[in-house]
Amino acid sequence: MKNLFLLSIIAVFAIGSVNAQDDSTGGFTGGDIYVSGSVGFNSTKTGDAKSNEFTFSPSVGYFISDNIALEASLLIGSSEDAGDNKTSSFGGGLGANYFFTPDSQFSFILGAGLVYVNSKLEPNGGGEAKTNTFAASVRPGLNYFVSDAFALRASIAALSYSSSKPDFSGADATNNFGLNVDFSDINFGVIYKF
Repeated sequence: MKNLFLLSIIAVFAIGSVNAQDDSTGGFTGGDIYVSGSVGFNSTKTGDAKSNEFTFSPSVGYFISDNIALEASLLIGSSEDAGDNKTSSFGGGLGANYFFTPDSQFSFILGAGLVYVNSKLEPNGGGEAKTNTFAASVRPGLNYFVSDAFALRASIAALSYSSSKPDFSGADATNNFGLNVDFSDINFGVIYKF
């Protein structure tokens, strides 16, 4: 599925390149503001057992210079598994992106960010369990303007660290360090520049 989506994005880039007009290439400059985000929905069914997951992550960015944009984001998610166990999550993130050629239609990006997420599991039998997660990541990517105001963004790979700890006395933290330089960590987004 990821390969099909990746091929679709490449096709959009190719069509945008063919149809691009010389006087309309998009691009960013210092002082620009943009909004971005992603929405996801996943549904899995095995026999009569069904699970659903929904995620929503809006963000806003501001160029403090011609090459550097600061970004703030919200992270909202909910899921329900086949056993009617519900999980909800809420968090936020702060980051910075360095655009190598921000005033061009196409630019490579190097981004870094910090994220905090609080998750709450509500098992079908009652009760609840909360988990706090802190994460940091560095991601290379690219930005491509398909018009003056709209751009597509993709990040391929990540160097990341996260620490999750259940919210009760004596709980142990789970620490995770990862370097994914393949197609297992691809993120896509759409940007609207004001």
